[in-house]
Amino acid sequence: MKLTYRVAAAALLSLGALAAHAEITGTVTAVSDYNFRGVSLSANDPALQGSLDYAHESGFYAGAWASTIDYGDDVDGNIEVDLYLGFAGEFSEGFGYDVGLVWYTYPDSSGDSFDQTSEIKNYPEIFAGLSFKWLEVKQWYTNDYGGSDLDAFYTEANATYELPANFGLTAHVGYNYGDAFDDSEFIDYTVGVTYTLGHFDLGLVYADTDLSESDWAYSDDDVFKTTGRAIFSVSTTFPWSNE
Repeated sequence: MKLTYRVAAAALLSLGALAAHAEITGTVTAVSDYNFRGVSLSANDPALQGSLDYAHESGFYAGAWASTIDYGDDVDGNIEVDLYLGFAGEFSEGFGYDVGLVWYTYPDSSGDSFDQTSEIKNYPEIFAGLSFKWLEVKQWYTNDYGGSDLDAFYTEANATYELPANFGLTAHVGYNYGDAFDDSEFIDYTVGVTYTLGHFDLGLVYADTDLSESDWAYSDDDVFKTTGRAIFSVSTTFPWSNE
């Protein structure tokens, strides 16, 4: 019994030491549309999103992110929960890296297959990225895009530039390609402005793609919309800081 107590005490001390060098935060976001790589996953309607994140000073991090979704009346599932972990750090001042894994899950869907008339299947994706000051490039890959057993790649570049008076500029461009896109690859992009108001971050972006009516992914309807639209967001992160 003494050995058991010692092991338990050592485990508690280790967890305490780990927690002492880590940060746990939570974020709540409301968006006018859940835009995922140029495609609306909320049928061009507002979505509520939130995350819980753990970050250790070593660079290891893990978390969970959730959003309401709407794939249309014929598709089972109303929520997406993404589980992720990774490792991030800097090679030198201003020059950083980020590698990790995301597992996309749909807990209120049966998840047996991805079929536009039934369920949404869970699938994994890995990523690796480099950043320099306000610019980031990132590569994503999955061997089972949307549960289709097909490869998919996503290459993106993101820019976030701070302006005076709590304003900022954002820009994004991404390229969707691979077997899952059946020779109908497409580019998505956003440009926008941000503003920090106390503990809240406000954002307004314009999102669009280069898809035309002849492309299979093109949709001007609300469900899986890929045509141009303005998207507003408001978010806050806890715990609030007095700084």
